Amino acid sequence: MRKKLILLGSFLLFVMVGCASSGYFGVPNKAIGVPDEFGQTEAVIASAENSAGAKYCPEKIARAKALAKEGAETYWACRAAEGMALLAQARQLAKEAESCQPPPRAAAPPPPRVEEKVIILASEPKVEEKVVAVASEPKEKVIILVFEDTHFDFDKAILTKEAQVILKRNIQILKDNPKVKVRIAGYTSARGTEDYNQRLSERRADAVRDYLTKEGIIAPDRLSTIGYGKTRPAMYEAAPENIYSEAAKANMRVLFEIIVE
Repeated sequence: MRKKLILLGSFLLFVMVGCASSGYFGVPNKAIGVPDEFGQTEAVIASAENSAGAKYCPEKIARAKALAKEGAETYWACRAAEGMALLAQARQLAKEAESCQPPPRAAAPPPPRVEEKVIILASEPKVEEKVVAVASEPKEKVIILVFEDTHFDFDKAILTKEAQVILKRNIQILKDNPKVKVRIAGYTSARGTEDYNQRLSERRADAVRDYLTKEGIIAPDRLSTIGYGKTRPAMYEAAPENIYSEAAKANMRVLFEIIVE
């Protein structure tokens, strides 16, 4: 009888040890009976791993697995309530991961503003009336008042006397429009290198700006300058070496515009 009890005890011990060899989340079970929360947590995490949300929140799934393992270890360390709480956190995190969505697409930037330019020659009759008429239209427009060209001598960035007369003739329109901005663009003839002419055109634009500010016509913060070198000529120069040709003289200029927005 005693032998039978020993054999039965050995069998039960074998069964218990054999059952305890399995586990959850990499943690071996230490008893035959395992709480349902273990299997539920494992199922929820597996579902999250196979869901579309796994692509967008992999870090949540990884954290859920870590919490589940910690929960199992804590439970088998005889801290059952604490272990169950960790398993519950793991399930919650896995469910959140399963419902993850792709991040919203960044809104496309607004299309660049297309400026509708209206060019009006400052020398036209009743120019002020034309500006007012265009400005009162509902559409957004940029009104460009194009003044007379200001000319320079060859290879010079000093305003000629003729140029100063032209500028003085334009002073009144500048004074009558105190809120507008003035863009000053310098140009050169075709003779010379691109680099040299670029710098020369910039010096010419600066000369006009300095004249306007010195004479107190325009505040410096209303002025901007740009140089185009020998690009965008007013006239084609068939013989660039002829620095006194009509085309060369026409290209040695500064064109400046009032922009009314």
